[in-house]
Amino acid sequence: MRRTMTAIVCLLALVGCNQAADQPEVALTSGIYFDNMDTTVRPQDDFFRYVNGTWLETTEIPADRNNTGVFNDLRDKAREDVKAIIEDVSAMTDLEHGSDEQKVADLYNSFMDTEKLDELGMAPLEDELAGIDAIADKDELSSYFAHSAITGGGAPFGFQVWVDAKESDRYVAYMGQAGLGLPDRDYYFNEDERSIELRDAYVAHIEKMFELAGFDDPAGSARMLMDLETKIASHHWTTVQNRDAEATYNKYATADLGSLADNVDWPAILAVTGLESESDIIVNQPSYFEGLNEVFASTSLEDWKTYMRWKVLDNNAGYLDSEFDKQNFDFYGRTLNGQEEQRPRWQRAVDFVNGSVGEVVGKVYVKRHFPPEAKERMVELVNNLGAAYGQGIDGLEWMGDETKVAAKAKLEKFVAKIGYPDRWEDYSKLDIEAGDLVGNRMRVNQFNYELFRDRLGGPIQKWIWVIPPQTVNAGYIPTQNEIIFPAGILQSPFFNLAADDAVNYGAIGVVIGHEMGHAFDDQGSKYDPDGNIKNWWTDQDREEFTKRTQRLIDQFASFQVFDDLAVNGELTQGENIGDLSGLTISYAAYKMSLNGEEAPVIDGLTGDERFFLGYGQVWKYKATEEAMRNRVQTDPHSPPEFRVNGPLPNVPEFYAAFNVQEGDDMYLPAEERAKIW
Repeated sequence: MRRTMTAIVCLLALVGCNQAADQPEVALTSGIYFDNMDTTVRPQDDFFRYVNGTWLETTEIPADRNNTGVFNDLRDKAREDVKAIIEDVSAMTDLEHGSDEQKVADLYNSFMDTEKLDELGMAPLEDELAGIDAIADKDELSSYFAHSAITGGGAPFGFQVWVDAKESDRYVAYMGQAGLGLPDRDYYFNEDERSIELRDAYVAHIEKMFELAGFDDPAGSARMLMDLETKIASHHWTTVQNRDAEATYNKYATADLGSLADNVDWPAILAVTGLESESDIIVNQPSYFEGLNEVFASTSLEDWKTYMRWKVLDNNAGYLDSEFDKQNFDFYGRTLNGQEEQRPRWQRAVDFVNGSVGEVVGKVYVKRHFPPEAKERMVELVNNLGAAYGQGIDGLEWMGDETKVAAKAKLEKFVAKIGYPDRWEDYSKLDIEAGDLVGNRMRVNQFNYELFRDRLGGPIQKWIWVIPPQTVNAGYIPTQNEIIFPAGILQSPFFNLAADDAVNYGAIGVVIGHEMGHAFDDQGSKYDPDGNIKNWWTDQDREEFTKRTQRLIDQFASFQVFDDLAVNGELTQGENIGDLSGLTISYAAYKMSLNGEEAPVIDGLTGDERFFLGYGQVWKYKATEEAMRNRVQTDPHSPPEFRVNGPLPNVPEFYAAFNVQEGDDMYLPAEERAKIW
């Protein structure tokens, strides 16, 4: 699904560079960032700090960030590259309305023109607020929910269209829970001191926003809204429940949606969303809609209208005048995430363009920053990792032959999308207007929704990418059994052309293995080679797989991030399986690449040492306490420290490379180690 399917991990190309016969041989470096290391820390006790300790001690988080690290550095570089493209486009004269260039220029300029935004004040929301004022009954309220959901104003539920997870040869509409202003349901119910303070701060924030907007009874409305959102949150599924691919797949006939919520006008909602002719829809959290039905009935129309005013104001606050923007940042940036200052406006503007018409600027980005030979190397590396994965499956002592055959069939059907799309998205139906930032945002949201809705009933468009090529990220899409590696991630330290293969296999190789591993994690393994939720396991092998993943869950659940907060082993298990799989498979691919030869010693380091150091150094990361707490409660990825120190004790080759012995902090007894893929 366009907004939620992307996994936060990385990847890149590797393989040794062949020297032309008439060129002098170039000595390869180790690729290790020695200045970041703290050699007073024993690698056997804390590998993360051994690799990154000096950087951790000497680096300050910039005032306009709540975290810093490798991904931030690379995203800053990609953002600068995109800014240069946008500025080139914006400098053009007589841009034809409707052209890609006009869309890019007017999107960027409408975000940057703060003088215009300050003149407009609340004016950009007048039509939306008038529409809310005019709602006469709850049937009309139902219609407005649907409108606001697809234009980005917010609602208690949302819609999107994507590949059917049980019939992967067709598109289907999905419907799921939404409607909260705090990051997750648990923020409404946790009773620790910080959670209570955050809830009080959220109520104060709503009150201030209502005062700025000139709405009636800001204090009373804020208290009412907190109470209403708490009722909605009480029916939300948890982050762990929402990971379950089978539990969140519930097909309903559209004619039967009243069985979930008979107080809601579903025909009106389906008409607004353009789904009235669809025979069925996938409901992610049925019990949520049953609970929402009660809240919908027991809450007055006027309170719901106040709620919708809040949703529209809250979701558009960063696109209004400086007072709204400042107050919005003060809560969501400073209070919730510990960020001292707002990011420079141009950076936010570039992100807005990337999120709106990413493939338009992506076309130029790949021409400037992604040469064809990079894609060729990436293809070769993916193939190398795939071969190692296949050999790894063959060697699994815990898996039976029948399941091995099925696993390799899935591996062989992998589709790897590398660098950029072979076919670009068509934005011709998207209308972008100069000086209309809020309107542009709403039209972009509606365009993106309708882009996929209009594919209902048609063939699966295999060429579609879910993230633009300038993205510093990567992902696995289970319904299409495909891995995606955008051009933006192809930078050092993930891929270092001047470095020996070992560090690259430890960095980008592990990332590729990680994304492949998602096809075989606790949820990805429920999908068959064609992207359907369909069991391909024998009962005995599935039971053994579950035992082994439980060992990893328990390991990560023991990691304390703060004295009162541990890693959620259940929430993070898919990513942890991916990391362990990536390390295991990429190490095997690295050893295969040596063709039986000994790896050279470079900078006093063996090949195995460089491999593991290459892995550890890409996860250098530092965050404010507020941001880290938010991450631990909502992010399916473990904190980077534990993405290093968590999987490594399960890898036998790590013990040999760094002489890890019983009694060392990184030591696990053999019988406690997790071996999955």
